Amino acid sequence: MDTKPRVFVTRLIPEEGLNLVRKCCEIEVSDYDGVLPREMLLKKVKGARGILCLLTDTIDREVMEAAGPELRVISNYAVGYNNIEVEEATKRGILVTNTPGVLTETTADLAFSLLMAVARRVVEGDRLVRAGKFRGWEPLLLLGRDIHRSTLGIVGFGRIGQAMARRAQGFNMKVMYSSRHRVEEKVERELGATYHPLDELLTESDFVTLHLPLTPDTHHLIGEKELRLMKKEAYLINTARGPVVDEKALARALKEGWIQGAALDVFEREPKVEAELLTLENVVLAPHLGSASYATRSKMATMAADNLVRALRGEIPPNLVNREVIEG
Repeated sequence: MDTKPRVFVTRLIPEEGLNLVRKCCEIEVSDYDGVLPREMLLKKVKGARGILCLLTDTIDREVMEAAGPELRVISNYAVGYNNIEVEEATKRGILVTNTPGVLTETTADLAFSLLMAVARRVVEGDRLVRAGKFRGWEPLLLLGRDIHRSTLGIVGFGRIGQAMARRAQGFNMKVMYSSRHRVEEKVERELGATYHPLDELLTESDFVTLHLPLTPDTHHLIGEKELRLMKKEAYLINTARGPVVDEKALARALKEGWIQGAALDVFEREPKVEAELLTLENVVLAPHLGSASYATRSKMATMAADNLVRALRGEIPPNLVNREVIEG
């Protein structure tokens, strides 16, 4: 490429990725501390041939219009891409890419950490000690729930859901799963998992963990009806997407004792959190840490950069979401 194409990166990402882009592109990285305000985003993308964005950036028709006809690729620094109007991008011949696979194990680690933290009341214990209220060992202090030999219900049985099943094996858990598509019998045997309709899974599980994308069909998949189906001693863990859970219904369920507890890494109106959840002791709240390890975030950066650079070179990027663009 004689003239380096202009690329806009909506937020600072690990340097490994930025260096890949710098080698062949004229790059501008947002220096705004936080999610770029809409008016700034519309201004910054003007004339860009490539946009490297985050899940927190809404890349819709208006943004594509603002970028102009030169826009060739939108590279999402995430597995999910519900922040991008993919159909609109496809109409315009714009390639959309993501970073699948790289964060599977790391996100499963975090999900299982949250499961253990809420079941064994680790965060409550931390607060108690810091407040100077720990008086020594007590036989009834912060009694929690055993994880070993309990039943884990996995909603969504893709890469991350299956990684959770592997972790459950180490705790001798019974694993049930619900998914849009049933996996092969061989996979079920290897993971010790059995397929069940969602209602049945919710009724029988001690822990329910969510690992599915946000779509019109999964929005508020877990609402009042579903929460009331769960055991009163059960826990809900969400590291998928916030709007999969109706947060108002969840807050009521936790307050009124429909379920025992919950642990959330994602929120319905992120970064806002349902106010009542902040007042409850039986919920663990994490700030979207699913992929937050040095190795994983760096790998995501290099994958997103590679997707972008290859698209600008006229190649087919390895993680193309909308293949219709190249297939005509």
